[in-house]
Amino acid sequence: MSNASTFLAMKRRGAKIVVVTAYDAPTARIEVEAGVDIILVGDSVGVNILGYAHEREVTLADMAHHIAAVRRGAPEIYIIGDLPYATYDTPRQAIESSRVLGEAGADCVKFEGAQPELVRALATAGFDVCCHLGLESQHHEVKRRQGKTAEAAAKLFHDALALDAAGQNFLVLELVPQELAARITEAIGAPTIGIGAGAATDGQVLVVNDLAGITEREFKHNRRYGAVGAALGAAVAAYARDVRAGLFPAEAHAFHMGEEERAAFERAARADEA
Repeated sequence: MSNASTFLAMKRRGAKIVVVTAYDAPTARIEVEAGVDIILVGDSVGVNILGYAHEREVTLADMAHHIAAVRRGAPEIYIIGDLPYATYDTPRQAIESSRVLGEAGADCVKFEGAQPELVRALATAGFDVCCHLGLESQHHEVKRRQGKTAEAAAKLFHDALALDAAGQNFLVLELVPQELAARITEAIGAPTIGIGAGAATDGQVLVVNDLAGITEREFKHNRRYGAVGAALGAAVAAYARDVRAGLFPAEAHAFHMGEEERAAFERAARADEA
């Protein structure tokens, strides 16, 4: 099984790190077979799977449930799990919440914002830590690009350095200018994982629903690599048509009793009906 040092070595030799989200065992299994390096069980499970209106609605129990499912589907993969909103307001709470995710199967815990004190507390408690700067879905009311001005970019750069000095193992950079992401990637020791941050980061992450074409909405930072949503819709529609037309199930899909057992059953049934 990989550990954080595996990905630090990849950064140092210039090998790109492939990260994608998963929320269930079958998807995790497919992703491992496809060759991803890390699975992120993100709080994006809320809006992509659970039908929540916002990531803030995701609970610690939700995260543990889905991390455990992914772990069952991918026993050997390195898993990063999101600490959900309001579960890491203090170092003590962050440690307690991280234990829940760790017990569910997470190798690393991720939280949003520039909080070096949480990194130090979690690292001291023995957790791998992934930080997250730029767009913070849990905390930003409007999902838009970050770091667009020199002042805002300098703040994010300063925050990245502080998190690195505190001992982070990874840093996700979301919806920030490519130039800023490149500068941060060069300046810090931890591997950077970009989403909408350009090509200069050490790795990339996308939401599996977005890249597979399950999500209907188009995002500038995303590339659709499939049309799973359309294919699933077509399959279910075809099934519905066949059921209504009496075409499914066909004889090939049916099971039959042996002649002797059938005869015995018919005798028993007639006796019950008498």
